[in-house]
Amino acid sequence: MEEKKSKGEEKPARSLNFIEEIIEEDIRKGKNDGRIHTRFPPEPNGYLHIGHAKSICLNFGLGARYHGMTNLRFDDTNPVKEEVEYVDSIMEDVHWLGFDWGNRLFYASDYFDQLYDFAVILIRRGKAYVCDMHAEEISATRGTPTRPGIESPYRNRTMEENLDLFTRMRAGEFPDGARVLRAKIDMASPNMHIRDPILYRILHASHHRTGDAWCIYPMYDFAHGQSDSIERITHSICTLEFEVHRPLYDWLIREIGIYAPRQIEFARLNLSYTVMSKRKLLELVKEKHVSGWDDPRMPTISGLRRRGYTPESIRNFAEIIGVAKRDNMIDVSLLEFCIREDLNKRAIRVMGVLNPVRVIIDNFPDDQVEEMEAVNNPEDPAAGTRRVPFSKELYIEREDFMEDPPNKFFRLAPGREVRLRSAFIITCESVEKNPETGEITVIHCTYDPMTRSGMPESNRKVKGTLHWVSARHAVVSEVRLYDRLFCVPNPDDPEEGKTFKDYLNPDSLKVVKGFLEPSIRDAKAGNKFQFERLGYFVVDIDSHPGALVFNRVVPLRDSWSRAENQK
Repeated sequence: MEEKKSKGEEKPARSLNFIEEIIEEDIRKGKNDGRIHTRFPPEPNGYLHIGHAKSICLNFGLGARYHGMTNLRFDDTNPVKEEVEYVDSIMEDVHWLGFDWGNRLFYASDYFDQLYDFAVILIRRGKAYVCDMHAEEISATRGTPTRPGIESPYRNRTMEENLDLFTRMRAGEFPDGARVLRAKIDMASPNMHIRDPILYRILHASHHRTGDAWCIYPMYDFAHGQSDSIERITHSICTLEFEVHRPLYDWLIREIGIYAPRQIEFARLNLSYTVMSKRKLLELVKEKHVSGWDDPRMPTISGLRRRGYTPESIRNFAEIIGVAKRDNMIDVSLLEFCIREDLNKRAIRVMGVLNPVRVIIDNFPDDQVEEMEAVNNPEDPAAGTRRVPFSKELYIEREDFMEDPPNKFFRLAPGREVRLRSAFIITCESVEKNPETGEITVIHCTYDPMTRSGMPESNRKVKGTLHWVSARHAVVSEVRLYDRLFCVPNPDDPEEGKTFKDYLNPDSLKVVKGFLEPSIRDAKAGNKFQFERLGYFVVDIDSHPGALVFNRVVPLRDSWSRAENQK
């Protein structure tokens, strides 16, 4: 996505990351005739997460920045784990982030015939052979990084025998696991990926696109580099774990004799207080630790979208963290900062009370209702104002009152006065309590009618300003207070005898009843608000007319950092 600048506004120049330096050097040298062509190649075996968002922003961003092209290609080589649901969700996520692949949507399955032909070329050149060993035997003979592997007894089959067996594998003569096609490279290589890796395996499984046309499927390592070559990708950008795979990609392309893209590896995103493994995320879904892939606590793009994150905030996050050559851990508070910064500019302010205590304004007429004018967003003058009803009975947050407060408590207490946001100054006169529990049930106050905005005493200084809601006008809603899914920064590094699931945060979701001002009554799913003094919230897709459900996107401040600093 190209960056847009308003008229007369110049963005400060930023330094190039190491991938941009490589690309610009290639352009200067005239490599690929100056052509830039990237791709985003997800496997459709799960939902995309925030780490994929970084890769999406990088690949599509480079394509746009250098006036090139970016493909979306599904590496769909394992029909056992792939589903159309995942394909659809990935396309939705890429579009939601603000990127488009135009007419460049591809699948590795588009190339199954061509990939098969490539395998035949390797067999004819004596660079691949059919092996009858089972997966466990292959694994046992692969060796270790310091000990060479053992060559397969089938390694020296003739080219004619290998071609015959590979043809019969394709024809469906053999059951799953009976035979594989392996590259013939070097069983003593210090790089384990070069030790005669498997190129094809037998899978009698229906593919979501090709149906039952195939019963042998290429391994990811075989399909990936060759698909890049077929699409004439100039810069094949991968995460760092694929660096050790690059010698295999280079070997295959060289031995087949086809166009060679340039592979560049960058550090994947590791985010604190979460996990990024698709396998672990799937485990959380299947074991119902979360409600689904789009649970707002999940780091999936669909989960972040439902949580209330905006595409702009995620793109900004990807820009801030940049592109590194070595793995590191990014604090999730930076992601939370990005959404706060974005929503602060766009979210309409409303008042809501989540833990209410009743306030009665004793000197306010019983049936009178006054309309207060409230600013919708002080960061956006064009957002205008709204009318908020004020009546004799109100709700305020229970924590905004203390009967015996400490010195620096600037909220409501007996004999103290506070300002009610966009309304009047009130003074606490007395309280009512539950005789059995001692809990305060009603706070009695008086108000000064001369302190309304525009009145002579409206500028009188008081130390505390509270949000409130008229009790008789309140819209009662379900409010889901989401928090971080894990209670330790790195759940991927558990103590001995524990797993990442032992660190699930038991307080990652609390559901409360919210009492909200009536302006919110007609809100629609996806609408975002700042509940004044409480945080940013979004209307959840579970909402329907007359029964609103809100998700907390993020609190107004990072309470986790404050808690850590107090330890």
